[in-house]
Amino acid sequence: MDDLNREDASLRVREKLGHPIIDSDAHTAEYDPIFLDYLAQVGGQSVADRYRDNLRGGASHWYELSPEERDDRRVQRPPFWIVTAGKTIDRATAMLPGLMRARMDNFGIDFSVIYTSKLHINRLADDEIRRAGSRALNIMHAEMFAEHSDRMTPAAVIPMHTPEEAMEELEYCVHELGLKAAMIAGIVRRPVPIIAREAPEVARYATWIDPIALGSPHDYDPLWQKFIDLKVAVTSHTSGIFGSRATTVNFVYNHIGHFASSNEAFCKAVFMGGVTRRFPDLRFGFLEGGANWAANLYNDLIEHWEKRNIDALNANLNPASVDNELLASLAGQYGGRWFKDRVADLRENGDGISDEESAETLDEFAACEITCERDIYDLFIPNFHFGCEADDRMNGAAFNTKANHMGARLKAVFSSDISHWDVQDMQAVVAEAYQLVERGLLSEEDFDDMTFRNPISLHASQNPDFFKGTAVEDAVAAELAKP
Repeated sequence: MDDLNREDASLRVREKLGHPIIDSDAHTAEYDPIFLDYLAQVGGQSVADRYRDNLRGGASHWYELSPEERDDRRVQRPPFWIVTAGKTIDRATAMLPGLMRARMDNFGIDFSVIYTSKLHINRLADDEIRRAGSRALNIMHAEMFAEHSDRMTPAAVIPMHTPEEAMEELEYCVHELGLKAAMIAGIVRRPVPIIAREAPEVARYATWIDPIALGSPHDYDPLWQKFIDLKVAVTSHTSGIFGSRATTVNFVYNHIGHFASSNEAFCKAVFMGGVTRRFPDLRFGFLEGGANWAANLYNDLIEHWEKRNIDALNANLNPASVDNELLASLAGQYGGRWFKDRVADLRENGDGISDEESAETLDEFAACEITCERDIYDLFIPNFHFGCEADDRMNGAAFNTKANHMGARLKAVFSSDISHWDVQDMQAVVAEAYQLVERGLLSEEDFDDMTFRNPISLHASQNPDFFKGTAVEDAVAAELAKP
């Protein structure tokens, strides 16, 4: 579209709307020498040095290995050239909060929640580096963005290997730094316990993915309560490059779908683990994975419940319901030579499928206390918000009331991803997002929800004062006052 080549395209989109645009997921690209200074102040120079060594010994080690060595060690192709660089002013904007603030009007964006580009920092296995690195980023961001709080707010980086470390950092960020948004790691890679005990030298190669809210070795309920007490929404922004997405040769292959994968794992665990049942007022944001996976998960949950709720299991799938006499008779009549000598065994023992399932493990929806389809809607739709990048054609899946059970509209939130490689022109992001309306993939109402009402639901439902003192305060107050 020719308009996208004009500097004011996004501003003109903004001007014709009846509301501000809230960006739920922009990024800053940290300048490493400054970050390392903060890290040294928080953890000491030795921790800063170990952080550098950790990076050199991690994915970046890929460059020092031959293709054969990469395959032998299964060192995945690391991300590369992931920060905007095509326009020097955009690269500078990614680094400099003051410049980002100066350009936001031309971006057509009124307020942004800013996330780190160091998405790995709160997932590092080294306890000291992970905790010191998260603290250093939080102090640095709090100081660098303080004078721009009317237009931007940085999200605190919360380490999640234990609920205790997460609560400690969250309290520090809210009480000491004055931060009001937070980014967690929704999945944690942990060593397989038996291997860690019996073969610790290879434990880092034998890991499993803990989705935090279901089957975790830790109880995170105190953390969810802490988020409520501190009036902070839970937002997860976590890499999912593992398993089938960890090739040694191709970053694009590794990248496609990885945020959706990690988001689905965490979101599914939150739901199936009954977190939204126990904490109905807690809001969750799953960032940068789009809404297509979320629509699929929502519908899958309902369709699985229809066939695997406890009543349906007992009525339709319980092996004890099989009539062994009839089964043996049919096998003798239709089974041919394969079943000729098996009829007596079938009559005596059935088909061998065990019915020894305990009452405690049979109902896998027990934690959610689901009694009908509507319960799934009520525990999913209000609580969950899904970060959708501006030009993602699949954003419409969130609003597809014909396909989604009970006509659900999922809470997609506009996520510019400014500062990262997929944004090739910061001033075009809003205009690109609006093209989905012009092409009939979103309605005007969908766009308004995505860029305004749903971001309010994510943050102001948790904290009514979240937007107080910002450029969007009055508009948000008017929206919240509506019946």
